[in-house]
Amino acid sequence: MPEKIKVATASLAGCFGCHMSLLDIDERILDLVQVVDFDRTPITDIKKVGPCDVGIIEGGVANAENVEVLREFRHHCKILVAMGACATNGGIPAMRNQFTLEECLRESYVEGMGIENPMVPNDAEIPLLLNKVRPLHEVVKVDYFLPGCPPSADAIWTFLTELIQGKPIAFPYTQIHYD
Repeated sequence: MPEKIKVATASLAGCFGCHMSLLDIDERILDLVQVVDFDRTPITDIKKVGPCDVGIIEGGVANAENVEVLREFRHHCKILVAMGACATNGGIPAMRNQFTLEECLRESYVEGMGIENPMVPNDAEIPLLLNKVRPLHEVVKVDYFLPGCPPSADAIWTFLTELIQGKPIAFPYTQIHYD
């Protein structure tokens, strides 16, 4: 039996919808675990990424912790995949980019509706927000982009199986749509 490839995943600034789509491959995940060992993923609950063949990241880069995780993945993964709209172009989190960080914090914590104790949090445990939300490729080199919000389970399945088999990745039209 050929050696399994190691795959790790992480979610940065996003909604976790891409990971839900990955889980939506349903029983095909049993076929996947025949050829893949999962390293850091929500499935394994491993917190640090080790040496991996493929790293899959969803979400944009919005804070210092996101930068750290992304750089760790790039360092440890032979192939890095930006999965979903947030990872490829910033997605919904990047909608805040039209405002300054100060404006966003003031609206969220001081002037927003229903605020009872106005105060911008300032705790060392809270990751420092970046001035803008960035797609992954603006921070590290990305090898593949898997678009969608989120990509469908079938698109993820096609991508992973063709990547694992060393085939050129080609999606049927029905798998790449934006509605």
